[in-house]
Parts: sequence; C-alpha cells; structure tokens
Amino acid sequence: MSESTDDLVLVINSGSSSIKYQLLDPESGAVTASGMVDRIGEDNAGIEHHADGETTERRSAVADHTAGLRLIFDTFAATGHDLTRSGIRAVGHRVVHGGEVFYQPTLIDDDVVAAISDLSSLAPLHNPANVAGIESARELLPDVPQVAVFDTAFFHGLPDAAKTYAIDAKVAAAHGIRKYGFHGTSHEYVSGQVAELLGRDPAQLNQIVFHLGNGASASAIRGGHPTDTTMGLTPLEGLVMGTRSGDLDPGIIAHLVRSAHFDIDQVDKLLNRDSGIKGLSGVNDFRELQRLIDNGDTAAKLAYDVYIHRLRRYLGAYLIDLGGVDAITFTAGVGENSPQVRADALAGLSRFGIEVDPTANTAKDRTARRISPPDAEVAVLVVPTNEELAIARAAHRVAENT
Repeated sequence: MSESTDDLVLVINSGSSSIKYQLLDPESGAVTASGMVDRIGEDNAGIEHHADGETTERRSAVADHTAGLRLIFDTFAATGHDLTRSGIRAVGHRVVHGGEVFYQPTLIDDDVVAAISDLSSLAPLHNPANVAGIESARELLPDVPQVAVFDTAFFHGLPDAAKTYAIDAKVAAAHGIRKYGFHGTSHEYVSGQVAELLGRDPAQLNQIVFHLGNGASASAIRGGHPTDTTMGLTPLEGLVMGTRSGDLDPGIIAHLVRSAHFDIDQVDKLLNRDSGIKGLSGVNDFRELQRLIDNGDTAAKLAYDVYIHRLRRYLGAYLIDLGGVDAITFTAGVGENSPQVRADALAGLSRFGIEVDPTANTAKDRTARRISPPDAEVAVLVVPTNEELAIARAAHRVAENT
C-alpha cells in the first residue's frame, strides 16, 4: 500500500474473544484495510485481513487482546503498511456502555480508561473487552490520539418518561438504573443518511429505525433526537434477538430462582445466550431459520412469528409516540438482507400510509434505497449501516481539536 495514512483512522471494535478493525478515510469512507482476529485465548486463533483486493489469513495461538493487536499490526506491516511508522491520525474505539458519564466522543487518557472500567458492572460482557483493546492500542501507538465512541451516547438525552423505570427511585439512583439504549452509533448514522436520501432537513423528520442483526433494537427519532429506544439498562431489553429474549415478565427470573433453583449466572446465560430465535428454534442464523421454515419446521415458524410480533408491537408504540412518521428504515444484517422480514413487519398498514413495493423490496441491491411506492405517505427505506465510518469521523473530529 503506497497510500499515505496521515489522515486515516484505525477503528477498533474489541469483543470478548475477537477484535474487528478497519483502516479508513473518515471523509470519503474508503476502506484501506479491514479484518478480524477471532478466538482470542485459544490455540486455534487467527486473523483474516483484507487489503488491496487480497486476503491474508494466519492461524496461531493468540493469548490475549495485546497479542491480538500485535498480530493485527504485524499483518499490516507484512502487507506493506507499518502503522507504527507511517502514522495515522487517530484510533477510534467502540465502547458499549458510557453510563451517565460519557455521552460524547472522548479523548482517552488514564482517567477515561479507569472510568470505562468502572462501568463494567453495567456491561460485564462488553466493557472489559473494550478496555483491553484500548490499553493494547495505547501501548502500541502511544503518540496517536485514541478516542472512545460510546454505543449509549445517542440515547443519553432520552426524555425522563422514556428512560425512567418504575422502581424505587433511591435504588435506581444508587445503582445507575435507567434506560441507556444501545446501537446508538448505528441509529444516529442511519437516521442521518435517511435525511440525506430524502433530501429533507433532519429537524423536520419523524423516523423509526430498526437495527436488526443478531442483536436488534428500534428507535423513535423526532427532529434528529431520539424519543425512545427498545434496549434498556443492558442490551437485553426490547426486540427478540438471535440469542437474547428481549422483553419478558421479570417475574420469570424469580420463578426460575425459586422453582428451578437457577443461580444468577444461569439466568444470565439463559436470557442472553440461549433465548431469542435460538431458544425457540435451535438456530440463531436467519438464513438457517428460513431453511427450517421452508422444510415445515413448526418451532422455527413460531420463532419467526414471535420475532415479527415484537417488531410490530414496537412499530405501533413508536407511531403513537411520534404522532405519525415520515420514514421507517431497516438496517443491519437481517434488516438489510431479509425482504420477508421487512414485508411481514409492515404488512396490512396501508391505512397508516405505510406500504412496501414488492419489486423494490426484493431487488438485489445493497445500496441505500426506498422500497415503498413513490406516492406512499411514509417512506420505507433500507439503509446499510456503517458504524465504523461513524466512529472514524467522530475520532477524527476529536483528534483535530486536540
């Protein structure tokens, strides 16, 4: 790679056992390189690195996130791009939970790292991994500005009525219990793209955005600001997801503890890893779910029906919350790639000005596009999300002001 890196941003998304990354131009969105280190902590870990139209794969033991970052940097160097020498403008880190403390892209220092770590009780599966990635990147690139971009930030200003749970107020205040919302980077990016696509001022738009991947969330957005979202204190609340239950009667937890003698770890595993589409059908990949449905699997069909029922319930709630909607948008893996989900989620709603054009909906097109009839009152759209680009732009802005 001969391209100068002076104005590029490295985006790092550090998970519990993986590190996803992109090196990209925050202005144009052009991706110089991308990849992922997976199975961190295992002997059969490795990297898949994409650059210049070529893919490099290496398999070896990766002990921890520091070793994973070193493998990424070594692979960059081996493919002609030494990040430690050629220089990049900033590193942007996806951080899942900012609590009440962080609601803007934030330049990282020791105090910020400590504060993110302190928030781990709110996101025990995510924030510790985010911190591990941050610490490793700071060690490898000590002179490059590092910026944290928080999944919860977009929803920080939710109205009090939307973010408050009806539990003892003193208990909630003492333990930071409120609706925080997640996927905020995606919801903010996509809603901004919708305004551009429609040629409308975001301040004049009422929007509903469905971010439907293995994790799934919806948001109601009025004038560019969210009024509600489905995920809550944790990413477990709301829509049915790949392995998460979404909304349920909290009494179920007490029932499992008393009657089935579940401990808290068993409850957590059940609701986060063994529920949702997987819990109902045995699979969490929507393509596999559709294959089972096509073969007459009744459990898979029920899982799909429950999934769609929850989508429609929140659609109705957000229509009322906004007092009408100008645009409904689908994004992320399922939202972008399943015409059936989009059609079923919005079926029978023409009296509300909501229609889906079957031809546009099923077209083989991966670009941002409208899938409602041209004369429909409500614009229905599919907009690919790009959280990496949003993080890169935020990190670049912070770096430019340091």
